[in-house]
Amino acid sequence: MTFDGNWKIDRNDNYEKFMEQMGINMVKRKLAAHDNLKITIQQTGDKFHVKESSNFRTVEIDFTLGVTFEYSLADGTELSGSWTMEGDMLKGIFSRKDNGKQLTTTRIIQGDELIQSYNYEGVDAKRIFKRG
Repeated sequence: MTFDGNWKIDRNDNYEKFMEQMGINMVKRKLAAHDNLKITIQQTGDKFHVKESSNFRTVEIDFTLGVTFEYSLADGTELSGSWTMEGDMLKGIFSRKDNGKQLTTTRIIQGDELIQSYNYEGVDAKRIFKRG
């Protein structure tokens, strides 16, 4: 499917400001900005298997579109939410377990790039990945 493949982080846009808004401390923000993240996505119908590998951790996530699941960010922030497909865009809406605030994430393919966008409390950021 469209998202299938191996993706390697290429660049970030406003990512540190986004992490600051999320309450992530400065040391973790500096490390995360250079995490060398690689994502492998396998889609079968409405089911996804995602492997995220970075300098800090490797995690594998299985989810089905429209079905709520639990997820922990690299800094330990726990979320609950689900992904849906809106046209060619994957959209995730998650609630933080610690404060109930909403984090919205989208993934879209543009050319040979996977653009992962985030919104939290009015702060937008992007992480752009290249196939590889």
